[in-house]
Amino acid sequence: MSSSQNNFRAALGAALAVVAGTALTGCIVAPPPGQPVGYYASEPGPVVVASVAPPPLIYEPVVAAPAPGYLWISGYWSWSGGRHVWTGGHWAAPRPGYHWVPRQWERGPGGWQQRGGRWAR
Repeated sequence: MSSSQNNFRAALGAALAVVAGTALTGCIVAPPPGQPVGYYASEPGPVVVASVAPPPLIYEPVVAAPAPGYLWISGYWSWSGGRHVWTGGHWAAPRPGYHWVPRQWERGPGGWQQRGGRWAR
């Protein structure tokens, strides 16, 4: 093998490592220090309260369903460790008699409130 081929393979390996490392780091958005946040219970499920609005949703290409009837549940910004963290979408098996209530953020008392992300009748 020539040295130019070795150099190309080394450069390609380094580029792939950078791309993989970047993809695995995730997306995090944190509020200013000292901002209050919390969780509280309400009907029909818990509400997450954050002091800062979530970033725009991230586009995710939807791959083929693993089986007929599966439902695509889109990715969303969750609140963890005092910051917004992206959770990617996934396919879910259908639940007869239920429908999916997607997560959504709304401005409300005490900051931004996240509701939904559950199966409902």
